[in-house]
Amino acid sequence: MAQGDVERAILATWRIEQPRLITSLARMLRDVPLAEELTQDALVSALERWPETGVPDRPGAWLMASAKRRALDHLRRAPMLERRHAMLSADLEAEQTAMPDFDAALDDDIGDEMLRLIFTACHPLLSAEARIALALRMVCGLTTAEIARAFLAAEATIAQRIVRAKRLLSESGLAYETPQGDERRQRLPAVLEVIYLIFNEGYTAAHGEDWLRPQLCEEARRLGRILAALAPAEPEAHALVALMELNASRNAARTGPDGAPILLMDQDRRRWDQLQIRRGQEALARAWALGGRGGVYALQAAIAACHAQAPDAGATDWPSIAGLYAQLSRATASPVVELNRAVAVAMVEGPAAGLAIVEALANAKALKGYHLLPSVRGDLLQRLGRLAEAREAFAAAAALTENAQERALLERRAAACPV
Repeated sequence: MAQGDVERAILATWRIEQPRLITSLARMLRDVPLAEELTQDALVSALERWPETGVPDRPGAWLMASAKRRALDHLRRAPMLERRHAMLSADLEAEQTAMPDFDAALDDDIGDEMLRLIFTACHPLLSAEARIALALRMVCGLTTAEIARAFLAAEATIAQRIVRAKRLLSESGLAYETPQGDERRQRLPAVLEVIYLIFNEGYTAAHGEDWLRPQLCEEARRLGRILAALAPAEPEAHALVALMELNASRNAARTGPDGAPILLMDQDRRRWDQLQIRRGQEALARAWALGGRGGVYALQAAIAACHAQAPDAGATDWPSIAGLYAQLSRATASPVVELNRAVAVAMVEGPAAGLAIVEALANAKALKGYHLLPSVRGDLLQRLGRLAEAREAFAAAAALTENAQERALLERRAAACPV
């Protein structure tokens, strides 16, 4: 296998396995930053050895064994940990999952190691932004660039935020833990946002060759369902489940056979998953019954439900969607939400009305470098017949995106506008 192929295989395996590796080591070491550091060491080892030895038949198992060996070496050097050392040694030799800690299980009703690790990373000692960035980077395996896009921030800013958060966790001695009661409720909003951002990265990938990352969508939906069961009286937990189910119901129709994106208005709605739509509608009804109609996730889920209820694009209730986006914009003061509102307003009042909203966002600092701003502008200019300007806007959007499929789509849209 060529050097480049080996490196691609390593990075692909790493993207899939990193969260599981960190989760496993954090459970053993009770130290999240250390677990992340040792998994990084395992990656470095793979990058050094696999080009010479070839990719193992079970690359994930190789990485896990390598990371556990490093954990064992660490424990050998640490005093007062002989018993845990013996347990880890037996676990490594058997290459099996460690026996459960039944005493800890009595205090742990989360029941899912990934979610438990997200709760740990979302410790209130850290700022809200740092908690979420740390969880996305260490626990969920998103790159710094992907997290920066989610926050509409510079990569350097996010990198510094993550480094400071890891240092604070290490220096404070905070352990891998299961928060209870008020402490859990305090962390819940950050955990919800982490799950939401994991889903978003899966729904529309920031980088790479694929527009969708279904594995991330599925993992976020799984975590959301567990979290809703843990917090049955929290309307936003149910609303987030609703939002993810309703949006994921479109996934089969969102790309063509070659992986090219298919925009919402052009999708074959017969391919939308009706079971997921029903699940989403039921979860949204639960959120509403708990008094959560005005929540951020509830409003987004209600917008997704409007799309799901329309048998075809022409039947979409755009006035309701525009109204929901107006509520969401007031609740969040987010320029991204306002950009989405521009699209809905354009469908109700015409492209000139939508373009006026977009132009008002032109100098928004948070949208600097955000490819969807010129993309939406190009679409509205095209509908107004201002084709030269539309072509320029689509080309600008294509230059900003780092997803290959999305770039190709925007380049095609630019080429379709005569000079």
